[in-house]
Amino acid sequence: MSSPHVQAVSPKQDYLCLIKISELMNQVVDPVAALIQTTEHLHSIMIFDNLVVYNFDLETSSFEALYARSLGRGKQAEADIDWGEKLANQLFIERKMILEKPKATQADRLKRPFLLGIPICSAQEFLGAVILIRFGGPDYDKRDLKLAKFFAQQTGVLFERGNFQKEKELLNVRQQLLQLQEDFLSTISHELNSPLGFIKGYTTTLLRPDANWENDTQLEFLKIIDHETDNMQELISNLLDSARAQSNQLKMDFETVRFDSLVNDLSTRAHMEYPGLEIKAHFPEKLATVTGDPKRLSQVLENLLSNAVKYAPGSPVDITVSQDDQVTTILLTDHGPGIPDIYLSRLFERFFRIPENSNGVHGSGLGLYICKKIINAHNGMISVKSTVGEGTTFKTIIPNQQ
Repeated sequence: MSSPHVQAVSPKQDYLCLIKISELMNQVVDPVAALIQTTEHLHSIMIFDNLVVYNFDLETSSFEALYARSLGRGKQAEADIDWGEKLANQLFIERKMILEKPKATQADRLKRPFLLGIPICSAQEFLGAVILIRFGGPDYDKRDLKLAKFFAQQTGVLFERGNFQKEKELLNVRQQLLQLQEDFLSTISHELNSPLGFIKGYTTTLLRPDANWENDTQLEFLKIIDHETDNMQELISNLLDSARAQSNQLKMDFETVRFDSLVNDLSTRAHMEYPGLEIKAHFPEKLATVTGDPKRLSQVLENLLSNAVKYAPGSPVDITVSQDDQVTTILLTDHGPGIPDIYLSRLFERFFRIPENSNGVHGSGLGLYICKKIINAHNGMISVKSTVGEGTTFKTIIPNQQ
């Protein structure tokens, strides 16, 4: 009587199937999807009950079952049957194909697994293992071994391609970080040198022993020094906040906050700093208090207003506060030149500045990044909408209770 495992397959069928497996392994991007499809093809020319593909994690020196499939006798008892974990560890040590037969004859086929393990190796390292299991036999013949070895080799190609892609992505991230560092150093050098140049120049001028400056001239020089010192102080403060924000260490002191008070205080300070600026504030008749850090929320509003002054000079600014039972929403709108769509998704990135605005405008590209981190710390959201030629609106949503 012939074994139920025996199937007649011609060499031509073998060849065509192996070609298909090779094509799939080299074309399908997702490794699990590739293994699902190739397993079906392998099973059409080689009988097995279970197939497991283990991926070896080099960092943790541990195996992970990337893909496991039961196609035969063990399908109804997947939780209880042997999936070859022990054999995978043995393959890691021996680095060669291993055949493992049951030592005792038992009536239950599921307790008589014939295991075939093939290591997946590159030229330099161990990548994983392929385990094939037949419950109750028969043993694997030379043809089976060749087919299984081919499958393991192609799986190795799949793994190497995946590792190459990860290395490529990691390299891209590193290149982006290097470029970010270069841009950061360039930006910070420029932003520090500019106020330092003014401070040094006007201080040296005032200290000249051969000059006798009038009081009005001295006062003008001192105002310039004071303004540039503020610029430096703002830059250094942003750098420190940015570093804290990146490590999630921005300190928050939550208490009761009235947004109408925050906006009114902001308007008062803004009119002193920007005498010609027109600010229109809009509040509902009844505005309940919320829980938040008043200093940090003021910092957000000040930054958004400062951006409006810088990039939409001469434009009036509308600040609208609305509220429901759950959240408070603040809209800050200017009517300036607007922001092109291609830049909107990057506005809250660290150090990002719109290229067209980077010359002649003071800024480090940290302000909006810090705003986003502060709003995130309040479990809120901040977003931006803009239309070129019409203006820009920043929308901030804060939960009423933290």
